[in-house]
Amino acid sequence: MERGGWRVGIDVGGTFTDIVARSGDGRIASAKATTDTDDALAALRQCLQAVGLDWDMVSDLTHGTTRITNAIVEGRLARVTLVATEGFADILEIGRQNRRELYSLSAPPKAQPMVPRDRRLELAERLGPGGEVITAPDDTNLAGTLEAVAATAPEAVAVALLHAYANGDHETLIGEALARDHRFVALSHEISPEAREYERTATTVLSAALMPSTDAYLDRLVSGLPDHVSLHLVQSNGGMASAPAMAARPLGLAMSGPAAGVAAVAGVARDLGIDLALAFDMGGTTTDVSLVADGHVGITAQRAVGDVPVRQPMVDVRSVGAGGGSIATVEAGGLSVGPASAGANPGPAAYGRGGERATVTDANIVLGYLADGAELGAGGVTLDRAAAEVAVGRIAAALEVSLEDAALGIHRIANAAMARAVATVTVERGVDARDACLMAYGGAGPIHAVLLAREMGISEVVVPRLSSVFSALGCLVARPSYQQQRSIRMAADAWCAETLCQTVEELRAGLAAPLLAAGHTEAALSGDVVALVRYAGQSYAVETPLDALADRQVLGTAFLERHEKLYGFATDEVWEIEALRVTVAAQGPASGSLPAIAVTSGSTEPTAITPCLFPDAGLVATPRYRRETLAPGTRLAGPAVIEDIWSTVVLPPGATLEATTAGDLRIEVGS
Repeated sequence: MERGGWRVGIDVGGTFTDIVARSGDGRIASAKATTDTDDALAALRQCLQAVGLDWDMVSDLTHGTTRITNAIVEGRLARVTLVATEGFADILEIGRQNRRELYSLSAPPKAQPMVPRDRRLELAERLGPGGEVITAPDDTNLAGTLEAVAATAPEAVAVALLHAYANGDHETLIGEALARDHRFVALSHEISPEAREYERTATTVLSAALMPSTDAYLDRLVSGLPDHVSLHLVQSNGGMASAPAMAARPLGLAMSGPAAGVAAVAGVARDLGIDLALAFDMGGTTTDVSLVADGHVGITAQRAVGDVPVRQPMVDVRSVGAGGGSIATVEAGGLSVGPASAGANPGPAAYGRGGERATVTDANIVLGYLADGAELGAGGVTLDRAAAEVAVGRIAAALEVSLEDAALGIHRIANAAMARAVATVTVERGVDARDACLMAYGGAGPIHAVLLAREMGISEVVVPRLSSVFSALGCLVARPSYQQQRSIRMAADAWCAETLCQTVEELRAGLAAPLLAAGHTEAALSGDVVALVRYAGQSYAVETPLDALADRQVLGTAFLERHEKLYGFATDEVWEIEALRVTVAAQGPASGSLPAIAVTSGSTEPTAITPCLFPDAGLVATPRYRRETLAPGTRLAGPAVIEDIWSTVVLPPGATLEATTAGDLRIEVGS
């Protein structure tokens, strides 16, 4: 391959690392490599080698990663000292009244606070809820707090003062003083400028705890890449950002990998004219599900990462521990699948790397969906049916059922777990899943998609182009963008257009700064504003586009329509804006431009006919096809199995498939 000009998207997952590369003349290369190293540069280099590239050939790299999420879940966090308003240092320990385990009285009701009592310090200052100064910090109190912080020897410092979302002056004052002696300082009005003191404090502390490791990781990447390679990272909202911006706000990377895939789903949905799509990403360790409506990715203002509530805008992805590597076990309650995973090493028993426990992948081999002796790309993995049968046979023996029934049980239980995840992003949002198209990707998603869709009454499945490396494709086409949400609390009967405009302009200016610094012009920037609106006294708000800042009537009408659609009713009660969410974006080198995938031939002759076991249909002789040979317009009727180098699409009896000109597979689920 020639020197320079290649743009690369790389998504590092828990089991596999995926790459999609695109040359200046539109050629596409893709591959997967096992995630078996903690060395970031080695993992990226491994991917490049899999597609025949080296760094000299690359001009742009966009990177998605699960590293931040893994650090949170595994507790690999820095030592943090918290500075809070006098009298509020225990807010992390008080938290909310919710129990982690509602019915288990032996389990601790709450997780331990991230910062112990001896590192939770207080500053004598006070702001009112409108940001008015009640008590300003004086020099003596400030100096005493600085000495107390130094005595705790922190690796990072978090500052979360009462009502700082309304006025960040006090936090800025102490932040500037702390920065003289401490490299990593997180201020709540910059990290999460919103009401809800516990969530804002927890988010700020977690951000501070991630700063040292994130900074070191990004520094290794930046210093290890050649100067001519432009590096960006995929954020939790699906857009991409520069490395310096993410070093200061590491929580922006918490959902990096899944967000990239959902952003690509939005692109395919727009291409195919699909109004409502369910992103269904089944990888080796987890399954991630998200809702895409009218070509727009669903955003949530708050979610738990590990045991910590994170209050920041991010793609609304729900995850379950059901992937191709999820381990099946037999316990007192019967058969269960996941959340424990065999990962990449040793992996499923069929990988021949020493794994002995049955996984979802092993069950799919026994069912005939995955072919014995198939080679998984360039990863050096050859599937071994005999090893899979031994592993699943242990489950069958424990349950006293046949080998095939045990495999089918594992498959069905994995589907049931994924169906619950789908329900959380549809039913809980007032959406009927039967109106959606299930868009399946990831290494294992297309195997399960059609049978899962049938269980849920969904009539259409799409397996998009490059489905096995789809999140890496999302990295490649992500737009440079930044997003932030700020509490404002404005009642409809106290409307102030001037305050709205001022708040939006302040947020826009801050979000545009890194884009302008990266060389984008003001004219090239675009964005939108979403108001989070609720009836006075409600706990949770409805996201409503704020198209006309000065027009209360337009916003009120839109809110009532959204509320009725979600909850089935709307009233004439007083409503209020709880917060504003502003997004500023720029066009990237390939923003939203999803490449079509060329077909190598137009053959529809099966490569083999093998037996596959389907629910309700039993063992059926099933033709197998190569995906890269299905010309646009090709139609297939189930049963059929469509394979590429890393992924398998299972088409059960009664389903029909059509290949599109761009390389997507549209499937009518049938019955």
